[in-house]
Amino acid sequence: MLKEITLMFIWFYSDTGMGTNLSIPRTEKFSEDGENENLRYGLSSMQGWRATMEDAHAAHLDVDSSTSFFGVYDGHGGKAVAKFCAKHLHQQVLKSEEYIAGDVGTSLQKAFFRMDEMMRGQRGWRELAVLGDKVKGFNGMIEGLIRSPRSSDNNNNKDQSDDWGFEKGPHSDFDGPTSGSTACVAIIRNNLIFVANAGDSRCIISRNGQAYNLSRDHKPELAIEKERIYKAGGFIHAGRVNGSLNLARAIGT
Repeated sequence: MLKEITLMFIWFYSDTGMGTNLSIPRTEKFSEDGENENLRYGLSSMQGWRATMEDAHAAHLDVDSSTSFFGVYDGHGGKAVAKFCAKHLHQQVLKSEEYIAGDVGTSLQKAFFRMDEMMRGQRGWRELAVLGDKVKGFNGMIEGLIRSPRSSDNNNNKDQSDDWGFEKGPHSDFDGPTSGSTACVAIIRNNLIFVANAGDSRCIISRNGQAYNLSRDHKPELAIEKERIYKAGGFIHAGRVNGSLNLARAIGT
């Protein structure tokens, strides 16, 4: 029974070769908790050594009558992609035909790829700019249209337009972000858990005090990841993809 287990997400600071570090860490914590008749959750985040908070999370107890969604997003090179995923990834899962048909696994996979598609073009550029605090003008008009995610916003955002690729403007040829994020999410439906991840954030389940991995870190030294990197024209130096990132997969870059 789900009430007898503990599900944990773990993501630690690591020097990815991107971003600016502080001389001393920011140790103030943001914590939140919630529950419904089936589940209880708690979360806590801390900025650490980074100059800005680059990570985000999503916790939605009731995405539908029998389903909860949880995710952590560890940003690198900036916070915009992590915040974008926290706002949109679960919505894309819910909108997919596969999810409606009961194929949760395929809906998760498609939602991960959909994030990269949505972050291209005029609309993607505009939202990433706001989420990354790079747009300061417009008298707050754009900022008011693009908000940070909250669990209570979930139902209100389901019916928003999904035609991201069709909006025209001065940045219609935008190729996508220069930053990225891991993604590690879990969908809990009745007595089943579905886990999907990209990158090196990890999902662990604790059952009767025993910990079990529910995800596998995507690291460059894994044979299957190394082969994929070389086939794409990349290289691995000192355990890092192209000498920079120490993870082999991510949303964004």
